[in-house]
Amino acid sequence: EVQLVESGGGLVQAGGSLRLSCATSGFTFNDHAIGWVRQAPGKEREGVSCIANLDGATHYADAVKGRFTISSDYAKNTVYLQMNSLKPEDTAVYYCAAAWNCLFGVSKYRPDYWGQGTQVTVSS
Repeated sequence: EVQLVESGGGLVQAGGSLRLSCATSGFTFNDHAIGWVRQAPGKEREGVSCIANLDGATHYADAVKGRFTISSDYAKNTVYLQMNSLKPEDTAVYYCAAAWNCLFGVSKYRPDYWGQGTQVTVSS
């Protein structure tokens, strides 16, 4: 059974930091691209970042470049999203997802598997 379990969300003030974790199981971690997709109230889902575990290539949405960093722990089959300099507009439910690749960036990231999501709220 494929599982992606997010943790690390919460409430933080603008300018603060959070680290999201995504623990995965049930599929070959090294062969997949793990990503983060967020959805704010009243808005469509938006690709935030993805990492291709096969070669370590990473991609970021323009809105988070320079502030967010995605990384993989291959020993733990876990992906992290370090979020710094958070802004109120980063407020959303953040979903961890898995796809075969993210070759064409986050805007074209099409996951096959999804986690349940974790809420991130940034206060001004």
